[in-house]
Amino acid sequence: MSDRALLEAVVEIAAEAGRALEKRYDTEARPGSRADMFRTGTADGQVSLDILRPRLSALRPEARWLTDEYETTVLPPGEWWVVDEVEGNVNHVHGLPEWGVTVALVRDGQTVLAVVRQPVGDLTYTALRGAGAQLNGTPLQVSAKTGLDAAIVVTGQAEADQDGTHRRIGESITAMLGRALLVRATVPSTFPMLLVAAGHNDVFWQYEPVLPGVAAGALMITEAGGVVTRIDGTPWTPGADTILVTTPALHPAAVDVLAAIA
Repeated sequence: MSDRALLEAVVEIAAEAGRALEKRYDTEARPGSRADMFRTGTADGQVSLDILRPRLSALRPEARWLTDEYETTVLPPGEWWVVDEVEGNVNHVHGLPEWGVTVALVRDGQTVLAVVRQPVGDLTYTALRGAGAQLNGTPLQVSAKTGLDAAIVVTGQAEADQDGTHRRIGESITAMLGRALLVRATVPSTFPMLLVAAGHNDVFWQYEPVLPGVAAGALMITEAGGVVTRIDGTPWTPGADTILVTTPALHPAAVDVLAAIA
């Protein structure tokens, strides 16, 4: 099966998982405790995973399934399915619209295809290495901004405080407040990255990202004409401890602001 045919099959599988999650979605949902939130979120994830894992595995039996131990490390050679069965699950369980299903295929350290299905709004983002990125069939293109003072910049919350990660997040926001037009912090990572690919946002960075949260978005951005590196400007690869995505023109200024934060 060619990568293009594989992408088309993944779109259908992600849509099926999205429909199953949509049946469980309630705009009136308001979990009363952390335990309630995790109980519902775990059940939601299992419903989606029960669709995704067998069908994706059948498409590429030789591809391995990403597990927690590989979410923040360099991947061994070969093909890997990198999946978030409910990206933005915290939003799903709180009745908010920003959630979806993300699927990426990483081959020998490079993401070769990606699909993000966002049921609320009927949005399907796709990317194929070397063939561009699209939203519902329309090509995506990063913004043409050249000045950080006109840029909307966004960061994401790390899952854990590793070696002062939370401090660096705070310091990076403070640094950007003095340079960018607008600074936002949000969870999950995928959606602000998609907005960079679509030209609505201009910069996104994150410390200690997990691969399922950034693999699909990173391919969307590069295929939409953007730049994906580590925060210090060095090349990004799956498993890197930081990620910075920008328009080409804004990349030097974003690195200048962020690279000094140790």
